[in-house]
Amino acid sequence: MAATRLELNLMRLLSRCEALAAERRDPEEWRLEKYVAALEDMLRELKKQSSKPAPELLNEYSRKVDFLKGLLEAEKLPSSTEKALANQFLAPGRTPTTTKERTPATKTVHLQTKARCTGKMRSELLGTSLRTPLDINPQRSPNPNFFPLCSCRGLASDEKQSAVELDAMLQHHQDMQEKLAEEMLSLARSLKNNTLAAQNVIKQDNQTLSHSLRMADQNFEKLKDESDRLEQHAKKSVNWLLWIMLIVVCFIFISMILFIRIFPKLK
Repeated sequence: MAATRLELNLMRLLSRCEALAAERRDPEEWRLEKYVAALEDMLRELKKQSSKPAPELLNEYSRKVDFLKGLLEAEKLPSSTEKALANQFLAPGRTPTTTKERTPATKTVHLQTKARCTGKMRSELLGTSLRTPLDINPQRSPNPNFFPLCSCRGLASDEKQSAVELDAMLQHHQDMQEKLAEEMLSLARSLKNNTLAAQNVIKQDNQTLSHSLRMADQNFEKLKDESDRLEQHAKKSVNWLLWIMLIVVCFIFISMILFIRIFPKLK
């Protein structure tokens, strides 16, 4: 069934929201929150329509909208630990929103958000570990600019490491998807070959069965003909035997009469 205008608008807005969620946003950014609210309204209207899409597609839309809504709520949490914990419970979409995507955008956003939260938690831990000795003995630091420089370098290295981890994760998922696709193709090929082999075997069995049925019909016709001939032959043999017996009886009767006439009774 062709997508309605409302569904097309929902898909466009959903793709735009996924693109915004993938970007680094300012805390004062308000567009994504408004877009997600508009997505919820459009999804409710789409569910009320008579020509609504399949239930699986509606569930996928709801899953993605809930993911974006949960992502916004997780970003409002105060600490990085709470954000990371909230991101663990988010469920991204299973299928791409547009045909241009190889991996679902919500899954990529989920991985990016987890990497950012992990990087922030690591930077906070590294920052506290660097600050603690200096706070205890501030005179031990020969250079007052040492801590900010180390912090900036630590943050930059953490961001690079998070980006590398994210790329590795994405590459791993892509490799897994390609491996699964190859396995599915091999299974489809083997299933096709097995189906063709079974089809050939069934075809041969049908031909053998048809030949057997034809032979059985021919044998039945021959048996019927032979039965008719045997019945006719039996009738003919019975008739001849009856006539022979009648002739024999008549001959015996006439012979007895002649015998009585020729040889009279003795006195």
